[in-house]
Amino acid sequence: MKSNKYVKYLRWVLLGFFLIMVTREAYLHQAQGGGVAPSIHALCPYGALETFYSLVFGGTFLQKIFLGTMILFGITLVLSVIFRRSFCGLICPFGALQEFFGIIGKKIFHKRLIMPLVIDKPLRYLKYIILVVTIYFAWKTAGLWMDPYDPWAAYGHISAGFASLTTEYLIGTITLVIILVGSMFYDRFFCKYLCPMGAIYGIISKISPSKIVRNKDICINCNLCSKSCPMNIDVANADKVTSTECIGCQICVISCPLKGALKYKIGKKTLKPLFVIILVVVLFFTGVFISRTVGVFEVIPKQITAESKLNVDEIKGYMTIKEVSIGTKIEIEKVYEKLGIPDSVSENTKLKDVKNFVDGFEIEVAKENLK
Repeated sequence: MKSNKYVKYLRWVLLGFFLIMVTREAYLHQAQGGGVAPSIHALCPYGALETFYSLVFGGTFLQKIFLGTMILFGITLVLSVIFRRSFCGLICPFGALQEFFGIIGKKIFHKRLIMPLVIDKPLRYLKYIILVVTIYFAWKTAGLWMDPYDPWAAYGHISAGFASLTTEYLIGTITLVIILVGSMFYDRFFCKYLCPMGAIYGIISKISPSKIVRNKDICINCNLCSKSCPMNIDVANADKVTSTECIGCQICVISCPLKGALKYKIGKKTLKPLFVIILVVVLFFTGVFISRTVGVFEVIPKQITAESKLNVDEIKGYMTIKEVSIGTKIEIEKVYEKLGIPDSVSENTKLKDVKNFVDGFEIEVAKENLK
């Protein structure tokens, strides 16, 4: 149906919007620093789960994680309770990246591959193992230990340059390339097998009242729903779809050629794909808007003022020499002296740019010199 075709394009536009928005913030974070734009970790709901132990038992967030990250996590959990893994299928920027590479792959190779069931089935459990392992070590080390191995973190550092991708994020970059190449052959490669956040949403979705329902009396068994499903769920042979793998993307319903043969339901209420997509996005932005309005949606550090109490270990490269002095309560002349910075260098110079004036200047060494 023609209207369903437009719904499909709308979904792509929304996915593209979220991907562009996060990519822009990642670029600004690298170009202008964490005080201007959030890191890719701060904008990922999974960061909230990683910092949960530290927050509850220590009252502090892990580095690069803020209250806004916790709010994003809460919003997406609410969405998964109502609409299953709809965040994955309608909002997630990394899901969008895979899907767009899938479109490119289809244009090049003119077909999509399906993993053999004997391999596919055990691989689906891998994301749950990754969930347990990453949370365990995040809580044990009280840090984002997964950062160098994280493909999404590697994506967020593309604008940092080739050197960053091949040193600090080498494993993450290799993983990212494997995922994107894999997505050119297999739909939603990362979502199906590796995503720990997808594992969380899948578990939560077990209590969701939403489902895909097939009307056997109308269905003509064309199998288009199963063929179009990016998660390879056998929709055509199910009376209803309540699988934890369902990402609520609405593609199966949109692909169905007969009105009423396939429906998306919440309880007994039938919702059209367009309404579901709009509702999910509106609920997401409503949560963000309300938290911003009441002043709790923070994804970047607070501005350094005279009231700030900055530990030397909390110094970041995006901070200026003046901000370091104000935050640590060390006289600015002493900061210049201890760090060996010439007086000719402006106090408004960011710490990460001091290396342009002082040969061999390193931020970690500077921290030690200020202690």
